[in-house]
Amino acid sequence: MGKEILKLKNITVEFQLRQGIIRAVDNVSLDVFRGEIIGVVGESGSGKSTLASTLLNMVSAPGIIKNGEIYYQDKEMLKLSEEEYRQYRSRDISMVFQAAQNALNPVLTIRDHFFDTVKAHSNMSEKEIVDKACMLMEYVRLQPKQVLDSYPHQLSGGMRQRVMIALSLMLDPNILILDEPTTALDVITQAYIIDLLANIHNDSDITMLFLTHDLSIIAKIADRVAVMYAGNIVEVGTVEDIFYNPIHPYTSGLIHAIPSLIDDLSARRPIPGSPPNLLDLPDGCRFAPRCGYHLGGFCDGTVQGDLVEVMPGRFSTCLEWERMVK
Repeated sequence: MGKEILKLKNITVEFQLRQGIIRAVDNVSLDVFRGEIIGVVGESGSGKSTLASTLLNMVSAPGIIKNGEIYYQDKEMLKLSEEEYRQYRSRDISMVFQAAQNALNPVLTIRDHFFDTVKAHSNMSEKEIVDKACMLMEYVRLQPKQVLDSYPHQLSGGMRQRVMIALSLMLDPNILILDEPTTALDVITQAYIIDLLANIHNDSDITMLFLTHDLSIIAKIADRVAVMYAGNIVEVGTVEDIFYNPIHPYTSGLIHAIPSLIDDLSARRPIPGSPPNLLDLPDGCRFAPRCGYHLGGFCDGTVQGDLVEVMPGRFSTCLEWERMVK
């Protein structure tokens, strides 16, 4: 494992609504190592996208970063001013946002998007910008002459996603955050994007955080996996550990719900119930009401289990994790 490049400590993000306070991210800690691809996986509403926005200090109102620390190369980021933090966005930490069709400005050409991305952070000339944009377009398997002067609506979903990836690489960042980069794409285009990202990683050794609800995609690209549920990270391990020996019941449930080409659909075992209402969380473990390992009076006690290292490189919040070890 390489040196830490990003460290999150006890991050809490709250949204103050009329109905009450929602903790979309609750006391999350995570170490990210230089050059790895770490998948962050969980159902919709688990806190993945809010966590990504937090890393860029871009949590939208009424959300606030209530507590915690973020270290990038040992620099404490949340103590920086907004102007200082802005200098790190795109240049050091870049992001491919969910739904490329919404992230691109419909009244700007792709060429204009490249200019806007660079001019806020660099003194590159227009020729240098165009030359690098063309190089990146070819790298993501797009034809610059066809794409640069096009508007977003003139491109397919897969082409727009590749444009977003090219834009995110324009300033040679050390960390690339990808928020559901394959959502709303057909299976063939998804595979194309995954292959492209794997090639980018192999060529540059960039650190990637890959956020998705789809564990089958994580299996193809990630080195390690962090599993989120109801605002918490509940398990962290290598991709092999997560898939072959999960030590949190929620992770196990996600894996057994994945469709397989070789199994009958009846073999799938969806997780019973629904994620909790973040305005009305259960006592103790948030997964306890849906959990087959649940012990009454223990798992639904007054204290939520912390994410602790229960084996070398294996982290879990489950108080009964030993019952799951194969």
